[in-house]
Amino acid sequence: MIHSFSEKTFKRICNQLAKKDVHLAEVLKTYGHPPMWTRTNSFESLVHIILEQQVSLASALAALKKLQAHTGQLIPEAVLKLTDAELRACYVSRQKAVYIRGLAEAIISGKIDLDGMHRLPDVVIREKLTTLKGIGNWTVDVYLMFVLQRADIFPAGDLAAVNALKRLKTLPKDTSKEELIAVAEKWAPHRTVATMILWHHYLSAGRKKQPEAGSNQP
Repeated sequence: MIHSFSEKTFKRICNQLAKKDVHLAEVLKTYGHPPMWTRTNSFESLVHIILEQQVSLASALAALKKLQAHTGQLIPEAVLKLTDAELRACYVSRQKAVYIRGLAEAIISGKIDLDGMHRLPDVVIREKLTTLKGIGNWTVDVYLMFVLQRADIFPAGDLAAVNALKRLKTLPKDTSKEELIAVAEKWAPHRTVATMILWHHYLSAGRKKQPEAGSNQP
């Protein structure tokens, strides 16, 4: 079954989570409801997520804007026409250039059909995308959460979400990934929205503008 959320249900789900978890309730009481972060279901959005792997959001956005300016329209065909030198000039590392070209080729060949993704279960989307070089669980998590608004994702590889969870619940710094996932399971089937509350806490407490999406793995 596909579980998603929308602008109409987002705040209601936040309030439901607050009734289940006193720490999430405190975030809403202190900072209000989080933004509902969204992105379009496009090649450009996936490129943006790839660029965000293991770097600051500011650096990734700078590279994205360079690519947009250089191509005019950030579509697979335009990216495949870029030389290695042109990609480097857009702040795209050699490794990420390989990932982005692979994604472009997969979309052009029909191996990946973004338009059809909304009809597929999370597990099938993960299987399809992770066959591509450079796309791992964190990248798929962000795609599912921001692009498809899937409701029950906890991105265990996201540093901001993990650090916010530890801080909010005063967990030891060496709390394992498995233990964090177990804590997050209490928020099912709305772990995505709970994570957005975590990001809201992270940003508001740290006076930042965007969630630091980052991971140890792509």
